[in-house]
Amino acid sequence: MGQVENIAAPPGHAPEPRLHDPCAERGAAGELLHPGRGGLDVFLAGTVFMDMIFTGLPGLPPPGTELITDGLGSAPGGIANIAVAMSRLGLNVGLAAAFGDDMFGAYLWRTLSEQEGVGLEHSRRLPGWPTPVTVSLAYDADRSMVTYHRPMPMMPEELITAPPAARTCFLDIDHPVPDWAWDMRDQGTTVVADVGWDSTETWSSDVLDRLDQVDVFLPNAIEAMAYTRTSTPELALEALSERVPVVVVKRGGDGAIAIDRTTGERAEASALPVEALDPTGAGDVFGAGFVYGTLARWPLLERLRFANLCAGLSVRHHSGSLGSPCWGDIAAFGESGELPEEILRDYAFLVPYIPDAAPINVTRAEPTVRGAW
Repeated sequence: MGQVENIAAPPGHAPEPRLHDPCAERGAAGELLHPGRGGLDVFLAGTVFMDMIFTGLPGLPPPGTELITDGLGSAPGGIANIAVAMSRLGLNVGLAAAFGDDMFGAYLWRTLSEQEGVGLEHSRRLPGWPTPVTVSLAYDADRSMVTYHRPMPMMPEELITAPPAARTCFLDIDHPVPDWAWDMRDQGTTVVADVGWDSTETWSSDVLDRLDQVDVFLPNAIEAMAYTRTSTPELALEALSERVPVVVVKRGGDGAIAIDRTTGERAEASALPVEALDPTGAGDVFGAGFVYGTLARWPLLERLRFANLCAGLSVRHHSGSLGSPCWGDIAAFGESGELPEEILRDYAFLVPYIPDAAPINVTRAEPTVRGAW
């Protein structure tokens, strides 16, 4: 996770915060993926939230009661979940997002740009607009959430006049695909899309119609079945594969299934056998791992295994986006002996991608808003 250090200051003066990169090996990781690379690996647009994550809860508070807990983390959320996860794997990430001009907005901007290495050249802080906030109550390996979000003066997509060159573009197709994404695809960019929960539960067919401009689609099982009006994840996968070249259906603890029509591959991969403490953002971390595997041109099964590995490592921490794994976490897990040798062999394909600089002894600090504005 990220770490903020307050440097001692004279009495009456605020300490100067310094942000430390928790994944110092990310540059070396990017060089292993694309030697002598240039330009963006991924370009994203969306809304950044301030995530406040309460942990250690004995249950959810009934009306009129108060619960005291010993755990509270804070981290960039929303589109930042996947932006951070991708950057920590060594991908060169550009983000177009609107930020509030309050304390939370300043924290989010600094954390993403200075600590996590996410490019914000297409982002902007909007005067007078408050940062969206989501409070997550992590309990019994699941979570309940409450969100505050005022209408935005302008959508993140409006910040983009001329999109940058990028190998992939990541979209949320809850909304129509923007013109700049069509332009990027025409220039050879691979368009990867996810979809959010439909709070109306109408599951409009308009979403499926947008898949004509998508190369890779990564819904979870509930979303996939709801949009396709099917009764199993397998049937949903088949239906979606008729619309999109590459489809992955995420099944949480049951792993993931996928079809790649461009290669004729079908694959199923089990979830990592770890204790899940907080699933916040796990689907986004999965997506980051799958995009990395796509850029590495791995076979479909290896893409799924790596995505499951990244997601599985993230849910072991109460942290949201700042629990996304670095290559040091991946290397440390491989050396930990937690997996039997016969399972560990399935991940041997990762060895050439682990930088020599990746630390085996990973030190984590709790994410916090302290001093980061």
